[in-house]
Amino acid sequence: MPEIAFDTATLGYIRLFEERTGARVKDCFETEDKLVVLVYPGDVHKAVGPGGVLVDRLKGMLKKEIQVVEWADDPESLVRNIFYWYNPKRVDFAPKGKGRHATVTVDPAWKARAIGKSGKNLKVARAILLRHTDIVSVSAA
Repeated sequence: MPEIAFDTATLGYIRLFEERTGARVKDCFETEDKLVVLVYPGDVHKAVGPGGVLVDRLKGMLKKEIQVVEWADDPESLVRNIFYWYNPKRVDFAPKGKGRHATVTVDPAWKARAIGKSGKNLKVARAILLRHTDIVSVSAA
């Protein structure tokens, strides 16, 4: 995987996030409409706070949506963590070019939300996976 370099703004987000939550950040990047923060295993509850209070406070300070994802070394676990809120049932992989394609199977009632408006949740998942794995595309089933 390529080495990830952070710009000054991203380093500021990481520092603020770690100071305010006590969670350790592995990766952080901005998408069109939110800040995506990958935290080390076991730090999600620290990052979010009781009832989501810490992440909500940071959302208010930064005037941005924040998505917190728990890091996992194993690609299947990482995909499950990315789609945690949509109750993933299974993750399947297939070869695709020089990498792999991941298909995450969720409850049919949650499929549209898992994909997101104009596929934005899949775009975020793909961005995380491209940065950390050999997974080059992702879809929801």
